[in-house]
Amino acid sequence: MTTNLHPILLFALRWTINTLALWAASYLFTGISFTSAGALWISGLLLGFVNAIIRPVLLILTLPLSVVTLGFFALVINTSMLLLVAWLVPGFNIDGFWTGFFVAIFISVFGFFTNLFIGMGNVKVKKLS
Repeated sequence: MTTNLHPILLFALRWTINTLALWAASYLFTGISFTSAGALWISGLLLGFVNAIIRPVLLILTLPLSVVTLGFFALVINTSMLLLVAWLVPGFNIDGFWTGFFVAIFISVFGFFTNLFIGMGNVKVKKLS
């Protein structure tokens, strides 16, 4: 469905989804806050870049630890990415690791259902014969 979108529109859609997830998290969790709408939008943008560039490298480097913990270490990496963005963006505050942990889980679930709803990330399997 959205695979036919222009790459710039696809980028803007993903940025908007990240930003909406952060905005919703700021209302649901008491330990996350934004001082301005600009900080929120910049955080959404930077979270997308961090998740696209740094997160995959960390997931590969920590693969043995993720295997031993049955994949739960990936949650620590997601939390670390969120805390990194909060550290880099002035006006974006997260109170601590556990707040970041639960916010990261929320953002992952929010993104999953949003992408499912709008049709992004559909996998199609074709039978070869």
